[in-house]
This record gives sequence, structure tokens and C-alpha cells, in this order.
Amino acid sequence: METSWPELRTQCLITEDDAVLALNKPAGISVTGERHDTDIVEMAAALGETLYPVHRIDKVTSGLVLLAKQLPAHGELTRQFNKRTAAKAYLAVVVGTELPERGVIDLPLSVGRKNRVRIAAPRESIARDGDAWRVDERDLLAGKNYPSITEFATLARTQTHTVLALRPITGRRHQIRVHLAWIGHAIVGDPLFDRSGAYPRTHLHSWRLGLEASWRDPAVLDLEAHPGADFWNIDGVPVNDAPEQLLSKASELMTGVTDIRH
Repeated sequence: METSWPELRTQCLITEDDAVLALNKPAGISVTGERHDTDIVEMAAALGETLYPVHRIDKVTSGLVLLAKQLPAHGELTRQFNKRTAAKAYLAVVVGTELPERGVIDLPLSVGRKNRVRIAAPRESIARDGDAWRVDERDLLAGKNYPSITEFATLARTQTHTVLALRPITGRRHQIRVHLAWIGHAIVGDPLFDRSGAYPRTHLHSWRLGLEASWRDPAVLDLEAHPGADFWNIDGVPVNDAPEQLLSKASELMTGVTDIRH
């Protein structure tokens, strides 16, 4: 995606203060560190602005990305991600309509050949237990694996797709994308699992982020990024006619999620 840093900064700005900058990133732009790509951090640096990513979202993912302008703020915020106290929520449109109203995907991840993230067990060992997906510890593959949990709530269904709100309890690389694909409901347009190129974007969006921020009054960052029109359309057909109402429903469902992991 061709764009200039001043243009991106202005059009995608959510909030800014002396310590942080929050953007509603379009799909197709890297945050930092992806090979052969010009990313947000590099674009800013080329014009004399130093930014420190607080977290990362994939190039194909749109939505909320938080960057620090000062190292003390960066340290305070990244510690919350490391301790898993940052509140995160995503939106996705997935293939299929058979998912429950609420669910938990409790499947450990591992890194396989060519550095690809996968479930740390054979696909056939994944079992659905009520509204939760798990694997038995006896079925885990040899080698390092990483406990990974994603909670979701169903927002809407079409004849062929489902709109979800998701909360990654852990924050592993590609976690939401791999979890959904391995239970049979891949995100529409996800190039990790669909090489057809039939869709112009991946329908995964970084929606909300909540963090403590000691320098603010009140001392919180409560951020939200609404998806663009391209998120709500697949092959020119809307997946929902009232996105704002759907986001209001998502806010209610993501508040006080019932723990069905046990």
C-alpha cells in the first residue's frame, strides 16, 4: 500500500498525547520489522519522528495500533502486555456458521517448519468439549509449546459467514488466525490458510485496547478503532447492515465474559 507518513498519521489518528500515538491502521501496512516492507516505524523515522511499538498487529490485520513517543511510557505499557494485564479485543469474519454464541479455544501453539505457527498437536486430536476446544496433554507433539487461549462471542451470521468478537487471553504470534483455522473456521481472506487471492483483504481487525497509563488523568488508555467499510463487505455483499449496532452488541458481550473454560 502506497502512502506517506503525514497522510497516514492524519487520516488514521485515534488519539495522541506527549507520550503515545494511537492509529487505526489500514490492512496491508506493516507496523515494524517485516522483511522487504516499509513499515510505520520506518516511515516516521524517515521524517524525523521516533516511535516505539507497544505491541504488534500483523500486516494483514487492520485496526488499533499503539506506539510510544517516549521510552518511559513504552516500558510501562509493554510490561502490561508481558504480564497479560492489557485488555485486547478483535473483530473477525470467518467461514461457516456453526460456531456457538460464546466459545473458548484453549489450544497450545508451536512453531513448525519454515517458522510457521501451528497447533502443538495433530489436527485430529482437537476435541470440542461443550463450547470449548482443547487437546489432551497426551496428544501434544514433542518440543516446545506455548499455552494459548482465545475467547469469542458471535455477533452475527450470514448464510455463509460469521462475525465474531474475540479476546486473546494470551498474545502469541498469529494466535487468533491459527486458532480459528484449526477448528475449521478460518478468517476470510487470511493468506496463511487461503492462497487463492480471491479476497482483497484479511477480515481481522484490532478493535479495542485498555491499559493503565500513569501520566494521564484519569490514568488509563481506553482505545477503540472502528473498522472501515472494506471490513464489512465480502465480494461486494455486506456481512451486516448495521455495523454500529453490531459494535454496541460486541461491547456488551466483551464486558464481563462468562468463564466457560472449566
